[in-house]
Amino acid sequence: MDLEIYDKTKDGVSKKHVDLVRNVLEYAGKYLKLKENTEMSVTFVNNDKIREINKKYRHVDRSTDVISFAIEDDSDDDIPLKMPKELKAELPENLGDIFICIDKVQEQAEFLNHSYERELGFLSVHGFLHLNGYDHMKPKDEAVMFPLQRKIMDSYGLKR
Repeated sequence: MDLEIYDKTKDGVSKKHVDLVRNVLEYAGKYLKLKENTEMSVTFVNNDKIREINKKYRHVDRSTDVISFAIEDDSDDDIPLKMPKELKAELPENLGDIFICIDKVQEQAEFLNHSYERELGFLSVHGFLHLNGYDHMKPKDEAVMFPLQRKIMDSYGLKR
């Protein structure tokens, strides 16, 4: 997976935690059997920036833990791209972007009484699943997404 990670936090994110996010997302990509040339980005931010993003795009004026922006490939105004199947398979698929609030990672890890690493991995996988079309707004969707999220986390080694 081609994964770009950006650190826009005030104090910076440690290499250990950047590597954790990279590794857990690579693992999740293989778990979902995504193409090797799949692309996405993760940006680490603080409370003030995620609050600004949340207000602008979701119209909710408060900070949150993770926000995902999936790139929708099939829009009604798209002109279909005609090319051989083999060539089309070689084109990278860009899933979109995830923003993770590092302040919320710390708060929630303490509140839930588990490690910072577990919370960081959880939010990364949660956002990643949203980029891949999973949701939890309806009970039937939640019944698919949450067990999958748990399976990925457990098999990676970030159990509760």
